[in-house]
Amino acid sequence: MSDSALIDLGQSITAALDPDVSGYEVVVGQLTVHARRGAIIKVLTFLRDESDCLFHQLIDITAVDHPEREERFDVVYNLLSMKQNQRVRVKVTTDEEQPVPSIADLFPCATWFEREVWDMFGIFFSDNPDLRRILTDYGFEGHPLRKDFPMTGYVEVRYDEQQKRVIYEPVKLNQDFRTFDFLSPWEGMTPNLPGDEKAGGDGPAEEGAAS
Repeated sequence: MSDSALIDLGQSITAALDPDVSGYEVVVGQLTVHARRGAIIKVLTFLRDESDCLFHQLIDITAVDHPEREERFDVVYNLLSMKQNQRVRVKVTTDEEQPVPSIADLFPCATWFEREVWDMFGIFFSDNPDLRRILTDYGFEGHPLRKDFPMTGYVEVRYDEQQKRVIYEPVKLNQDFRTFDFLSPWEGMTPNLPGDEKAGGDGPAEEGAAS
């Protein structure tokens, strides 16, 4: 779809949903609509049912973390219209405490998409009928796709063959971080590698080469 057609669609959506849609942009052939968080159900209902839109398929819901912002999260909805052969992306902003209205009643598949966003980012969706973790374990702490999530310090879950049960234990790195000594890539490596003795010394090979 041409950029001019996307611009026309963006202008039409913005005019019809003002002030619930604050604006739109077209970047790399993709139309993005910026909506008010509390009006997301109204906006997506319009995009689903309006004859010029007919975005009947919710492809996915994801999020982007911007820790430097007061409302650090962008919640992103990707929609597809098979009828119009068009795609649209809808964004709303929120933080760790403000809930986003669930759209599970509009698109039943959103139940699982919202669970994944909750699990990975900690964004709460009000009125979701089954908002619980979906990718991490039930006892997991934190939300792994947040920019401030630490790389270590949490527990891991594994099956212990000796105890014949699932156990929790602190995360352990398989090997320590290493520093470079500018002679070899690994700290503490000896200068002589196995097999180096064949290249030197007073053996017959060296005598033959000397003659």
